[in-house]
Amino acid sequence: MPDTGRPIIANVDRLHAFMDRHRLAGVVARSGQNFTYLSGLAYPGTLARHLDLPDSVRGVLLVWLRHGEPVIVLNKIAEGLTRRDSWVKRIEVYDAYTESPYGRLCRVLREAGLARERVGFEKTYVSAAHWEEVQRELPELQMVDCAPMMDEVRWVKTPGEIALLKQGADLLDDAYLEVFPTIKPGDTERAVHSRLIGSCLRRGANWVHGILNSSTNLIPYAGESGTVFRKGDVIRTDYVAYVQGYPGHQSRNAILGTPTAQQRREYDMTRDIYRMTIDRCRPGVRAGDVYEFVVEEFAKYGWTYTTSLVGHGVGCWWHQQEPVLARGSTVVLEDGMVLALEPHRDYWHLQDLVVVRARGPELISDKFSTDQMFVIE
Repeated sequence: MPDTGRPIIANVDRLHAFMDRHRLAGVVARSGQNFTYLSGLAYPGTLARHLDLPDSVRGVLLVWLRHGEPVIVLNKIAEGLTRRDSWVKRIEVYDAYTESPYGRLCRVLREAGLARERVGFEKTYVSAAHWEEVQRELPELQMVDCAPMMDEVRWVKTPGEIALLKQGADLLDDAYLEVFPTIKPGDTERAVHSRLIGSCLRRGANWVHGILNSSTNLIPYAGESGTVFRKGDVIRTDYVAYVQGYPGHQSRNAILGTPTAQQRREYDMTRDIYRMTIDRCRPGVRAGDVYEFVVEEFAKYGWTYTTSLVGHGVGCWWHQQEPVLARGSTVVLEDGMVLALEPHRDYWHLQDLVVVRARGPELISDKFSTDQMFVIE
């Protein structure tokens, strides 16, 4: 493990156990999820995009050695922030636009004595061209896909990770509680969305994304529009606010004016199924069985559940991670997983962050009460 003044919140013991199980002498992290996880650093803005683009000429990589000090391979533009904020202290700088980051990576692997070893790479993020480049440079290197393994490593959270997820959840709920009472008939989706984004940024979020739609908008993931809110409209949200790369991720409903009896019934039904779903999420339960439970509960009310999932894991960089609670999933829930549970239908959308615990699920996102529908008078 690196000798650094910054606490490492990644689950290093679990990582090493999985590396031993898969006989890996090293892991090369290229994706935003795994780079952020192993470096402790969430890049902003343009630096972030280079983690998301597999063909970037300014790619950044992290080599985690099973025995030895981890190394970050980067270009000069990313150096200053990385040296300041990452717990990884060894850095190799390549010349962007004239030198391949993978060429420098091969030198690092060779110098570490890994040129003939078994090393994990993310096939989901290393392009075919770069994969071939490494094979040409190090023909005796055993390159194996470690992306599924890293998903399993990340899905059991450490206390430090849970604390960051809690910060993000609190920040997002505070933004909802600030902005919801300000919504008035005549406001557009776009205007309210901008207020929510602004509130999250003022409160310290690194970046924010999500949706905010009126129940009259039948294409909710098409982006916020000029649709105008009227009395009686239900407001649907689905936002993610990141703090140090870790997301608060909640969905909240509100209604403009006094709800009708039918709206109250539908909200209460959704809330009750949603809470029963949370209670099902305990160690040893299969993710696919949670999905089937939701389908059966909605059917009792005469509603057909057609959404492709009922929840998912969360983690650094990108909120929706394994395990995904979908039909047929054989993933078994483990103590310490953090799930975003969201069994929803149409514009009735409740979602919270929950830690899977043997004693019962632990709610992280607890600042916004969902006992009753949020009514904007």
